[in-house]
Parts: sequence; structure tokens; C-alpha cells
Amino acid sequence: MKKWLAALILCTSTAAGAAENITPPPSEEAINIYFARHGKTLFNTFDRVQGWADSPLTEDGIRVARYLGEGLKGIKFDSYYSSDAGRQRETMAVILRQAGVKDYQLTELPGLREAFFGGFEGGWNKDMADAGARQLGMKDGGELFSKMKAGELTQDKSQNALAAADPKGMAENYQQVKQRTQAALRTIVDNAKAHGDKNVLAISSGTSMQIMISDLTEDPAKNKPLSNAAVVKVVYQNGKYTVPEIGSMKYVEAGKQALDKNK
Repeated sequence: MKKWLAALILCTSTAAGAAENITPPPSEEAINIYFARHGKTLFNTFDRVQGWADSPLTEDGIRVARYLGEGLKGIKFDSYYSSDAGRQRETMAVILRQAGVKDYQLTELPGLREAFFGGFEGGWNKDMADAGARQLGMKDGGELFSKMKAGELTQDKSQNALAAADPKGMAENYQQVKQRTQAALRTIVDNAKAHGDKNVLAISSGTSMQIMISDLTEDPAKNKPLSNAAVVKVVYQNGKYTVPEIGSMKYVEAGKQALDKNK
């Protein structure tokens, strides 16, 4: 009996000591990815559909991109990304020129392109919205836009409706956009981990950014349209994504205040 009790005590103490010596796995440093929507373009001004179709920034678009660049000055970025769209490259160039960044390498990922709207590309936004609204049983595009602005229409429903309404049958559906944008996000994270990058700046487009984060957060703000130069901050740490900022204009506002003071 005494031998059995001694053995039990020894086993228990050994197990307890082993448990105390177990070192928890080290926590990864966070990777902060600042996604910004491009500045206002000619097609934005004309209210034309702009997915894979492209147009240059307007004077207003350049001005707001400068505000964003000024507002981001306090962040030391380690790497820079955009899609292969001219409006996104131009926005990045304006931001970095304002921030005083001269020697940088821009990595272009086609996965960061805006959603492709097929036969609607280059046409009036109203016509595309009307067609999408009919797919959803709504009165017209006005009702669809109203629900989008209120955040009442999820990205899967809106993008799938537009894809179904495309007369050419070429528009991307929700799953297609999500697959390529999240693949681009994973590439950015993998590159950051390989090179030790902590802060990344990426320029993309409104709908594609919304779809990219659509299942990464429960924040209802993910369904509201993004303004030009708005920021969506995605944080990756320990295998998980969080989205602490959606549609933030605080960087633009801070930059505007700083530049206005120096006038």
C-alpha cells in the first residue's frame, strides 16, 4: 500500500512539474495591412461603371490622395501593393510622394482589381443598379443604392444579383471576387512573414475590398460602400484576421488638417 501511494505521489509530482515546464508557443507579431480605396476618377465623376475598365484620377482625386498620404506619414510602411489598374498605381504614387517616400518597390497583384462587371463596364451606374434591383425584386436602382448605403444589403446578394443581370454573362459573382481578393491577401501576409514586414500599404477598389473582408468580420460596416481614399485596416496575427477599421476617413481628415495649417 505504501509503495503504491509513493508511486502515485511521484507520478503526480512529475506530471505537475512537466506541465509547469511547458512553454506556450511564442505569439507572432501583428502584420498591419492598410487597404485604401483609390482616389476619385473620371468615371467616378461621370457616374460610369468602373470595374476592370479604368480612368485617371481627377484633380479632386489627387487632392484627397495627397491628404491620405499626409495622414499616413506617421506609419513606417515596409511594403506596397496595388492591382495592375492605373487608378490604383496613380493613387499610390500620389500618396507616397506626399509622404516623402522616394525609393519603393510596388508589387502589383491582379487579385486586388475591382470586381469585373462584365457587359455593364463603362455604362451608366444607374442602368446596372436598375438591372441588379430587378434581380432582387426591388423597385429600381434607387432602392438598391439606398439599401447599400444603409448597410442592409450583403455583398454576396448584391454582387450575385449584378452577375445574374449582366446581359453578356461575363460579370464576376461574389465567390469569384472573394476567392481572388483573399488569395491576394494571403500573398501579402506570406510575403510579410517571409520578409519581416509589419506595416503594409495596399491600394484596391471599393467593392473588391468589401468582398475581401465580408467573412473576416461581423462588423455591419462591412456592407456600407467605401468612399474614395477610405481605409480598411486588416490585422493578421497567430493565424487569424481581424478588421479593426472599416471605411476610416481619419487619415484623410488628419492629412487635410495638417496641410491646411501650412497654407
